[in-house]
Amino acid sequence: MTKQGTKQTDVEERKRAHEEQQRRLKARTSKIKHKIAVISGKGGVGKSTVTVNLAMAFALHGHANDIGILDADITGPCVPKIIGLHGQSLQAGPPGLFPATGPMGIKVVSMDFLLPSEETPVIWRGPLKMRAISQFLSDIVWGDLDFLFIDLPPGTGDEPLSIMQLIPEMDGVVIVTIPSEVSQIVVKKAVTFSRKLNIPVIGIIENMSGFVCPKCGAEINIFKTGGGEKIAKDLMTPFLGKIPIDPQICEDSDNGVPFIIEHKDSPASKAFMEIVKKVEAFLEAEKKSNAEMEGK
Repeated sequence: MTKQGTKQTDVEERKRAHEEQQRRLKARTSKIKHKIAVISGKGGVGKSTVTVNLAMAFALHGHANDIGILDADITGPCVPKIIGLHGQSLQAGPPGLFPATGPMGIKVVSMDFLLPSEETPVIWRGPLKMRAISQFLSDIVWGDLDFLFIDLPPGTGDEPLSIMQLIPEMDGVVIVTIPSEVSQIVVKKAVTFSRKLNIPVIGIIENMSGFVCPKCGAEINIFKTGGGEKIAKDLMTPFLGKIPIDPQICEDSDNGVPFIIEHKDSPASKAFMEIVKKVEAFLEAEKKSNAEMEGK
């Protein structure tokens, strides 16, 4: 066979492999009712912590055993640590890879489960990370789920872009910010990023929004306040709520215990439960709108 013929054969094989992967991906995700990405535009805003506790809030709100989390941060996975699954591994079977199972029956997939130790870095260039993400999405046997939350890596580059384009029928994104002006500037980019991809922005969550002193009751706005609401108003985007600073959130995350389970009556936990209602209302409105459009 000539060099040109060999090259053409290689291209055709890669094309067939890609088409097969896309077929598997669509089959896997067709069993998931709602797919929601959690993005931030920048690191350090508590996005993974928000993802885990938001997933737990949905589980507590009548969706136990029907929630999944995809930790899509290949180089900095931390969802397993926060949810208490660090050190676990993915189980393989004839259908594919099965997620690890955490509290309330939440199914979790993360690069962390594939690393030999917590000190092992993932030193990969973009194309290799993209391939890993594609395999995560097409090879994982999620089963029937009500919600899959995708914890995206910070920024608006290759990895978030690939995931948003690969997952079919995304319901929308939840954007996490903190009140500071620096965070506001970057988060605006995340809103624009989502809109350019024609993915609905479900709303903005303002994390680390104020601190109430447990001794005197005084409220201190460490990172200012109102940043999330301002972005939402400026960009005509729903504002989902504020999550106040609570030192217990950090302690529970370090101990691998989802905060919302241990402290259901805290202001932060109540804020998460209110956000659940707003997200469900958004999805219901979208469903009704789509039904009306199909009826025309």
